[in-house]
Amino acid sequence: MTDHIVDARGLQCPMPVIKLSQAIMAAQSGETVELISTDRGSCSDVPSWANDMGQTLKEQFEKDGEFHFVLVKS
Repeated sequence: MTDHIVDARGLQCPMPVIKLSQAIMAAQSGETVELISTDRGSCSDVPSWANDMGQTLKEQFEKDGEFHFVLVKS
C-alpha cells in the first residue's frame, strides 16, 4: 500500500513526471508515491527523473496496459 497515488493516465510527456514531482514535493520523507501512467515514455522518464532527483524507485511494473512506479521520498 502506498501513501500517495498520482493518476496520470491519459497524460503525455512531460505531464506524468511533472505530476510525480509535485506529489514527491508534498510527501514527507519516507512516504511512498505511486504513479500510474499510460504514457510508454514514462518507462524511461521516471527512472531517469528519480535518479537525477535522488529519489528511490522501489518498484516498476506494467499491468493491463498501465505503467506503475512506486517511489520512496528521500
